[in-house]
Amino acid sequence: MQLKRVLVVVGTRPETIKLFPVIHALQACPALDVVTCTTGQHREMVDQVLAMAAIRPAVDLAIPAGLALDRLSAALMVALGEALDRVRPDLIVVQGDTVSAMTAALAALYRHIPVAHVEAGLRSGSLHDPCPEEGYRRIITALSTLHFAPTAAAAETLRHENVRGAVHLTGNTVIDALAAIHRGLDPSDARTAELRGVLARFGGLKLVFTTVHRRESIAALDGIARALRRIADRGDAAILLPVHPNPAVGAVIRAELGSHPNIALTEPLDYPNAVNALSTCDLVLTDSGGLQEEAPFFGKPVLVMRDTTERPEGIAAGTAKLVGTGEDGIVAATAALLDSPARMAAMAMRHLPYGTGEASGRIASLIDAFLR
Repeated sequence: MQLKRVLVVVGTRPETIKLFPVIHALQACPALDVVTCTTGQHREMVDQVLAMAAIRPAVDLAIPAGLALDRLSAALMVALGEALDRVRPDLIVVQGDTVSAMTAALAALYRHIPVAHVEAGLRSGSLHDPCPEEGYRRIITALSTLHFAPTAAAAETLRHENVRGAVHLTGNTVIDALAAIHRGLDPSDARTAELRGVLARFGGLKLVFTTVHRRESIAALDGIARALRRIADRGDAAILLPVHPNPAVGAVIRAELGSHPNIALTEPLDYPNAVNALSTCDLVLTDSGGLQEEAPFFGKPVLVMRDTTERPEGIAAGTAKLVGTGEDGIVAATAALLDSPARMAAMAMRHLPYGTGEASGRIASLIDAFLR
């Protein structure tokens, strides 16, 4: 029997986290030859996740860091095209809404290679918020043959758009990743020792796990930093903030918050430490899309520092709330939870709109059947 070759493309840390369970599930299919390609878009953070998942990419495009989006898109298009010509896959798998995923899907179109899109159907309703991600995901949808929707709402969006190809409701693979890593952690796990040391000094305080990195947040970063300082000034709350490697983010955050005793600024957390922080904290304050999906698994309230979200399920369930990027709005929303145990408990209900951890197996089975 001739094996069917599947090329899985990863570029950023969130993509890699959400695709490593898919790669493992595909590798368990006897009829498939699975090739992993890393683009180099998020070099160190992606390498950490791949190493943790015991995945050795067969293709490394080694795209230089720091390229503007137009130059990055061009470099990826050329390198991915050359990789597809060498590997000659029967299908490629992309995830989410990154420039790596979008250019891979377009390079596949040029070669008449079918595309499977993991986490398909997310929409914010505004092409410019988030930008360019909303544009990327719409482009990938137009180019895909298999659409793996994480929620019923995402699947309905795709059907409403009359997309080409098959729409499958699978759940979100991030739950598979979370469950796999959380099962492997224990209180003495050496992988989380450094983070435990950071958090030890915050005993008795409410822990607010915070991330900020999106391009549209940078214009509001001064106000966000002031809001975080005001929250830490309360005296009953501490902030854990892994600083994104983007220099435009790090410079402001470190200048405004670096000396505050109730704020811990760290390097980006590897995935086991991020899972430990998420499971330990009391509240999540973020502009991240992924954390909106991950926090409900642990029953953590999420305040989303954005004006729109392509993940409305948490908002509808009451476990997440849009608070915008304005200083006063962020402080007021956070204080409302910190000052009211009842409100905190109401938002902290464990809610699983993204599935219970079987998405990767479903996706692998669907790909296997399609290629047969």
